[in-house]
Amino acid sequence: MNHLMTDIRLVVLDMAGTTVADGGLVEQAFAAAAAELGVEPGSADHAEKVAYVRATMGESKISVFRHLFGEESLARRANSAFEKAYGELVDDGHVHEIPGARAAVEELMADGRTVVLTTGFARVTQDAILDALGWRGLVPLTLCPADAGGRGRPYPDMAIEAFLRTGAAEDVRQIAVAGDTSYDMLSGVRAGAGLVAGVLTGAHDRDALQAAGATHVLASVSGLPSLLRGAEGE
Repeated sequence: MNHLMTDIRLVVLDMAGTTVADGGLVEQAFAAAAAELGVEPGSADHAEKVAYVRATMGESKISVFRHLFGEESLARRANSAFEKAYGELVDDGHVHEIPGARAAVEELMADGRTVVLTTGFARVTQDAILDALGWRGLVPLTLCPADAGGRGRPYPDMAIEAFLRTGAAEDVRQIAVAGDTSYDMLSGVRAGAGLVAGVLTGAHDRDALQAAGATHVLASVSGLPSLLRGAEGE
């Protein structure tokens, strides 16, 4: 495995929960989206929907709303309200770097690897997060589901899109995927990535990450550069 790890050329990193701390903003923004569609706070319906949002952290948000509200027009209304609310929370300074994340990205690139940042949010939200952190231009490519044909995680599309667009790797086994949810792990496995690393700074615990196919579980993304150099990982 060590030889394979040192041969990783492309690193596909999730944002919220993995490189970016948002302090539960997804649930706050969802509350705004639910209110837009008349879901009563405190009701059983509201509690059930929030539970689904928690369980599907990492999945494309429009896909989550399609499941919750069924009709496409309702899902799009909810998604627009969600993106607006989340964007306002970002603008108000509620997102921060996961400690050591930027340094890890810079270390990975200094080692000659290409890094791509991915998200289940829409492009407008992704850009708001990048701007809030001063991360525009940090990496050569950032991707949201719309950039990969519309399907977010757990589909492999964003990892494959990163592979195709960057040309950084010759083989999908030279891809490393890292994230904080089972959907990140599934997307990495389905993309054929040689290394699929879960991190414990976000939504899902070690058991959930391993059950979804994590080859490694790290305390945080800051441990990824040394892991990829062939050091002992958790």
